[in-house]
Amino acid sequence: MKSVIIYASYHHNNTRKIAEVIGEKLNAKFIPANQAAHTDITEADLIGFGSGIYYSRFHKSLLNFIKNLPVQENKKSFLFSTAGMKKNILFNRGHKSAKKILKNKGFKIIGEFDCPGYDTNSFLKAVGGINKGRPDRRDLENAENFAEEIKTAFSKNIL
Repeated sequence: MKSVIIYASYHHNNTRKIAEVIGEKLNAKFIPANQAAHTDITEADLIGFGSGIYYSRFHKSLLNFIKNLPVQENKKSFLFSTAGMKKNILFNRGHKSAKKILKNKGFKIIGEFDCPGYDTNSFLKAVGGINKGRPDRRDLENAENFAEEIKTAFSKNIL
């Protein structure tokens, strides 16, 4: 299984930490979204897309990369993110738009992962941010477990 992770991680590198942990477990190459090429996708069997959540969305560099991908045929993928706010009906629905675009492009999403990340965006900077120290050891262990689940899901979906 050839795996690649395309990610966007700025400010505190929260998402990069998660990308590295997942990438190590999957023996995946990981590439920042602004350096990724479409050939990185076409040559891979499994693709991870990850980002910090910025105003309830994946980073624009990753969304633009996804929007410009050619249509795939059942290419297996997964999503992951870090965010200052927990997922709920109003905030941090970041996977939603990326998931919709990927599905419309023929990707099969076999898993999703999210965890808290240190956030000093906007007004939070004035109070020292939220989720300081996150992702922490437990978050990284959860990311490792997620990667194992992805391996299993991938192998069960091969015909």
